[in-house]
Parts: sequence; structure tokens; C-alpha cells
Amino acid sequence: MTENKIALTIAGSDSGGGAGIQADLKTFQELKTFGTSVLTAVTAQNTLGVQGVYEVPTEGIRQQLQSIFADLRPRAVKTGMLFSAEVVELVSNELRTLVEGVPVVCDPVMIAKGGAALLQETAQNAVREFLLPVCTLVTPNIPEAEALTGMTITSLAEMVEAGKIMQELGAKNVLVKGGHMEGAHAIDVLVMADKVVLFESERIDTVETHGTGCTYSAAITAGLAQGLSLVDAVHQGKAFVQAAIAHSLHLGRGHGPTNHFAFQQVKDPFAAIEMSEW
Repeated sequence: MTENKIALTIAGSDSGGGAGIQADLKTFQELKTFGTSVLTAVTAQNTLGVQGVYEVPTEGIRQQLQSIFADLRPRAVKTGMLFSAEVVELVSNELRTLVEGVPVVCDPVMIAKGGAALLQETAQNAVREFLLPVCTLVTPNIPEAEALTGMTITSLAEMVEAGKIMQELGAKNVLVKGGHMEGAHAIDVLVMADKVVLFESERIDTVETHGTGCTYSAAITAGLAQGLSLVDAVHQGKAFVQAAIAHSLHLGRGHGPTNHFAFQQVKDPFAAIEMSEW
């Protein structure tokens, strides 16, 4: 494993293993990327919901970040659950000084599948003000995009519009994920400076979707760490999470985790994804 395949995740711990740091590290490993981590919070969590959230002190977060960059400098970074305005501001400011030339994928984790808040309401303004300008790519789902832009999103055109608003707020590129939209297909919209690319897959009727956002953004991050273009990294991420959903593990009694093994076991996972330009 060489230095140019190191990726970093800055996120919370999911004791159930389906999301957060655990999902990110599993995804990195499956995509042959060495994973490092900075823990922002510990959750007591399973497929039925989140029973508790316990923040890591900000100085501990800062020291973890500085420790990683002093010795195991990553080629790509992702952020996940940051929880509070104080942590959002701290991580954003640290990354601004540490990651020159390193792509940063920001998954604006707000609400768990069971409905528990994973980002305090007061932290949403901090995400807009501090985090978005650091992001090479931000990956909101529809509810997160609506919260960050203040708009209601019911169409592909509105997904594109939301992406452009987030670009105006500082994000270089925006991937608005369409999993919450209606229809037989799930369409994700990548808004870049010079074009808009659509990634379409069959919608799968299942509750085994815990950690899909974490997994998707981690797969993109792994691709960027390996030198893929942004479009190719998103294509890989979409294929990875589609395979993980399609071949679920059926664990737990609630919103079960996705199958991080599936991507390597499916004959051609990229065949499930149709790409086109807007």
C-alpha cells in the first residue's frame, strides 16, 4: 500500500457498523485504499435508531487531524457527521490550512435513517459558512439540499438549481442525490463548473439502506485518492452503493446496513449505472 492510496475520513462512530467511520473504512478497504480516521463523536446506534450521541472534545479532534497530516498525509479527505457548529468550524479551519491540493468530499450528515438528528440545527449555518467553501465536492441528499438552500426540490431541474446555489455558497462541485425522489429510477445530479452529469440507476424497494450516504461519499473519496477524475470517482461511488443496496445482508430489525462486500462480487457493477449529460 503506497502513500498515494491513503484516504482520511472525519466522522462519527456507528456502533452498529453500517454507517459513519465504520462504513467509510470498510469502503476504503474494499476499494484498495488505506483508510485513516478522525473521530468526531461516538454514537450508541443500531438498525432501530440512535440511542445516544457523545462528542469528542474539540482539542481531541484537532490533535487527531494534525497527527494524521504530520505522518500519513492523505490524497483525499471526506467529512461525515460533525454534529455541532463548533466542530464544523474547527474541522473547516483545520482543513483549510492542511489540505492544500487535496480533494475534500463533504457528506453533510444531518439526520439518521431512524430520524435522529446527527447535525444540530444551529450547525447548519456553520456548514454553509465554513464547510462548503472547503469542499471539492458536497454530496447532499434531497432533504439535506433543501435545508442548505432553503428551497423545495421536486424535479431534476430543481436539483440542478440547488447545486448551483451551493456552488454560490462556496462548494466547487455538488452531487445532489435523488434517492428521496419518486420514480422507478434514482437519478443523482453532479453539478460542476462546466457541465452537469446525471447518474441513473434502478430504484430498489428496500429498508436495507442504513449508511448509504456515508458509503457513497467514501467510495468517491477512495476514487479521488487513487487519482480518478471527479466524474469517474462519482461513477465508481454510485456503482459501489448500488451493488451494496442490491445485495443486502438482512441484518437487524430496522434499517439494515448495506453490503460493502458486494462491489467486488458483482461481475460488472458499473453496468447498473447509466451516465448522461444534462
